[in-house]
Amino acid sequence: MSGHSKWHNIQKRKGAVDARRAGMFTKLAKGITVATREGGNDPSFNFQLRIAIDAAKAANMPKENIERSIKRGTGEGAEGQIEEIIYEGFGPGGVAFLVQCLSDNRNRTVAEVKYLVGKHGGTIGNPGSVMWMFERKGVVTFLEPKQIKDREAFELAMIEAGAQDIQESEGTLQVVSEVGDLQAVVGALESLSLKPDGAGIEYFPKDRVPVSTKEEQEQLETLLDALDENEDVDTVYTNAE
Repeated sequence: MSGHSKWHNIQKRKGAVDARRAGMFTKLAKGITVATREGGNDPSFNFQLRIAIDAAKAANMPKENIERSIKRGTGEGAEGQIEEIIYEGFGPGGVAFLVQCLSDNRNRTVAEVKYLVGKHGGTIGNPGSVMWMFERKGVVTFLEPKQIKDREAFELAMIEAGAQDIQESEGTLQVVSEVGDLQAVVGALESLSLKPDGAGIEYFPKDRVPVSTKEEQEQLETLLDALDENEDVDTVYTNAE
């Protein structure tokens, strides 16, 4: 559950109806806009933009949507400015969570996040109350690891590129590295002609905590799903086992 990441969410949404797909495109578009604003509109020199575009393509986002999002990031168009906001809090069973949002209206977003968290048995904490429980990591994700034919060569290349861990669960494989080594890991994958479904910076819990009861587990999943469905919420991270 701690890996309730954007790539896991994309996998869940692949079979969704058009309304859900539109919501996913909105989130991906915001990610492209923010990456463009922070690092420029050329993916050859802006690695974060490059991986944001790759994520959009993996989700079959139309080319014109990608181009429009890049233009918004350079200041073209009349849309409002997109900013990243992170809310910290505690959910059912005392589980800590981070809600990473991309929003053009901070007041709307905080009101909606607080409402959803409170409705489903959680509380929003003060800045710093939860962040110290997590650390930023570079993460590369394969939703279909079977494309990796030579696992030994793959693992060796990942280690040489700076990977700290290779995790596989429920049919998904993730390569975890320090943030500064993420680009090298992606480059090593390209040299092996491997195309991951996603790459980016995520928050990993330093320690995981058990969720004691089935009722609390269900409440937590309901909270995570409700947050994930909100268009301003990009990703939710927890320290639940």
